[in-house]
Amino acid sequence: MDATLLYAPILPTSFIMFLSMYLLAYFVIFRNWDPKSKAEASSSFLSLTHGTPAVIFAIYALLHTQTAQTFASPNSTFHDRALEFSMAYFLMDLLHCIVFFPTTGILIILHHLATLYVFVTCRYMIHHGAYGILVLLILAEVTSPCQNVWINASLRKADLPAAARLYEFLSPPFLAFYSVVRGILGPLFMFKMGLFHLSGKSNGLIHGWAWISWMVVIATAILVSILWVSNHWIDWLRERSRLAQKKFT
Repeated sequence: MDATLLYAPILPTSFIMFLSMYLLAYFVIFRNWDPKSKAEASSSFLSLTHGTPAVIFAIYALLHTQTAQTFASPNSTFHDRALEFSMAYFLMDLLHCIVFFPTTGILIILHHLATLYVFVTCRYMIHHGAYGILVLLILAEVTSPCQNVWINASLRKADLPAAARLYEFLSPPFLAFYSVVRGILGPLFMFKMGLFHLSGKSNGLIHGWAWISWMVVIATAILVSILWVSNHWIDWLRERSRLAQKKFT
């Protein structure tokens, strides 16, 4: 690979790509949807274009980094490229939320700002610790394809029977998959990461303020994810119960 291409920053080009995908979704793919649903669907489409490529990018970065990787190991060029790719997505979706949902989307705005804080400090200030962050990124984004199809189906289930059937079909496997990844694997990996830093193994490599703040952001994101999926499980079970009662009345 040409060294110039390898070391060239991909944040600007990735942002332009995500902006193009968003505009395609908003003005072409979902142009006939109502304004609120169109904005939400466009954000989901943007997330879909980021999720799977981000997982592949992160896995590639982890597999093609030659040095031993720990929670405090130096970032490789591939680590930095993977972080920049996802930073571009979060910047674009943050812009979307600020424009369309400045008040109702405050939790998502805060989430994106916190995620960008972790990525930016890891990439441009600390230059260590990308290994753990990329593994967590994989766990966060591996559910993206199913999640975004499920979200878009939920937006149209009231007026499209096909969307309603797709939503019902996807709900149990998606919620189960999300629960395992975000509710079990994510917390276990976060616990392992926390133990590493508390043991002092990152001393001299990652400043205390950095890893502590990262852990706060990660723990908060995981907790919010668990609450989110728990609420959707409750809604789904409540709907199942309502339909069962209706069937026998």
